[in-house]
Amino acid sequence: MAAIFKKEFKAYFMNMSGYVFMAFLLLFAGIYVTAINLKSGYASFEYTLSSMSMVFIFIIPILTMRSIAEERHSRTDQLLYSLPLRVSDIVLGKFLAMLAVLAIPVAIMSGYPLILSAFGTVHYTACYGAMLAFFLLGAALIAICMFMSALTESQIIAAVLSFGVLLVAYLMSGIASLIPSTAIVSFFALIVVSIVLAAIVWLLTKNPVVALVAAAICIIPLSLLYYFNSSVFAGLFQELLNTLSLFDRFDNFIYGIFDVTALVYYISVIVFFLFLTMQSVEKRRWS
Repeated sequence: MAAIFKKEFKAYFMNMSGYVFMAFLLLFAGIYVTAINLKSGYASFEYTLSSMSMVFIFIIPILTMRSIAEERHSRTDQLLYSLPLRVSDIVLGKFLAMLAVLAIPVAIMSGYPLILSAFGTVHYTACYGAMLAFFLLGAALIAICMFMSALTESQIIAAVLSFGVLLVAYLMSGIASLIPSTAIVSFFALIVVSIVLAAIVWLLTKNPVVALVAAAICIIPLSLLYYFNSSVFAGLFQELLNTLSLFDRFDNFIYGIFDVTALVYYISVIVFFLFLTMQSVEKRRWS
């Protein structure tokens, strides 16, 4: 894993994507610090982090699009599979390399509250708690986009898929507010989600029987529950979207609340999508 990490980390600074990622993150950090903290007179760096979270939507796909897709396109993944490495070593090495690229600008930004303390009172506990959540939010988004890269051989398609998924994640609470809270709407929305999950299973296994079984496992219980007690579904899909929103959970830290459940959720998302990426790579290895 260490060899994969070193190779990937160096590659991000040989093809400029690492420099572009860090430059954009620090550029927007400087813009928001100037606009929010210096000009408006707010000493709390948390407000800057809240505004900056949207930047992840545009820059993380640039960082992750080549992680797996480039290996598949150039067929160098076959060379990796021939080495005495586990799939988990390959995926974790690549993920940790991207995490290190993210950690560099975050480490630089961690000095901003010390500078801002010269202009007002800075609550360091709330500020650095928000910094930790900001880093884990970025790590969760990287894991999601890495899985998107594992689904295709094209870096462009991987970037577009990643941007679309992150945009939906950012707008999730707004989308939830537009969806009617009736039971029938929630029921059909969950059926659509079940079909999408079955499609992902098919992409990972290329086995239609397994995909159909996965769809049946989701759809049949939902149908039975709706038949016997449809009132359970009233507002359920809205509540589910709000609960799963990655960006909304970050808001608690902006208001000075150290939300441990949000940190656990981010870590769970990271583990889940790394697992899916491993399964996708494993399928490719034996296909």
